[in-house]
Amino acid sequence: MAETSGLEAADGIDPIEKIENGLDFNEATARALERMYQAPEVQLQRAVVLHSMSLRAGEVVLDVGPGPGFLAHDMAAIVGPSGVVSGIDQSEPMVALARGRCADQDWVDIQVGEATDLPYQSGIFDAAVSTQVYEYVEDVEIALAELCRVLRPGGRAFIVDTDWSSIVWANRDPERMRRMLEAWDQHLAYPHLPASLTPKLKQAGFQVVRRDVHPMFNPEYNPDSYSAGILEGVRSFVVGRNGISEAEADAWAADLRELGEAGEYFFSVNRYLFQVIKPGLPSEG
Repeated sequence: MAETSGLEAADGIDPIEKIENGLDFNEATARALERMYQAPEVQLQRAVVLHSMSLRAGEVVLDVGPGPGFLAHDMAAIVGPSGVVSGIDQSEPMVALARGRCADQDWVDIQVGEATDLPYQSGIFDAAVSTQVYEYVEDVEIALAELCRVLRPGGRAFIVDTDWSSIVWANRDPERMRRMLEAWDQHLAYPHLPASLTPKLKQAGFQVVRRDVHPMFNPEYNPDSYSAGILEGVRSFVVGRNGISEAEADAWAADLRELGEAGEYFFSVNRYLFQVIKPGLPSEG
């Protein structure tokens, strides 16, 4: 059995299990992602997003896909008890983690639901955020239209998604790496969503006001890094896809860890931030 990245759960369950379509965001996955989201490079991205949102006390905010709840907790600290932070996530284990993280903030409400069917009235949110969600949504146009619906006129939204073709990952077998990453693309509905997101946002009714790039960059191997978590996720997911055997996936992962031990490791992938507003002026009262 291959050495793990250090993200394996204490009960020995793979943190990101191989399933038939996409990823299963079960309890083990949730715990693994919670640890990954504490990596310094992910914390930096979260700080960039939070700064970009320019939240104010008393605002009503939506988090589409709060995951373990780190960003929801930080947003709640800014809007305060006079504001509201709502979150919607399809994963019950993720919702449980987010609720636990925000347990001391009773103005936070996290519930189970779908991005394509938001359980909120129209025009009630001042701001919204979604990080690494829409690339998983088959009906992304419907999800974006729902996001626009629940924002008030003049409301703003911040969307972060990855283009997985932007990966630069040092390795000793480029052909094997190509096959591994092509198989990994199958865990997403839109592995290259950022390239087509601008027209989708406009079609949903948004005005796009800013686009930026934020790399996840690991020039060295660290078992607690973002790329170490992705490494284990890829290794577990691709077995049985593109003709990839467990032995081949294990050899791929071992190659990357050996590069880390040799001081030759390198990983980078681009995440893209889209800032949009819903046209119109805020209603009075």
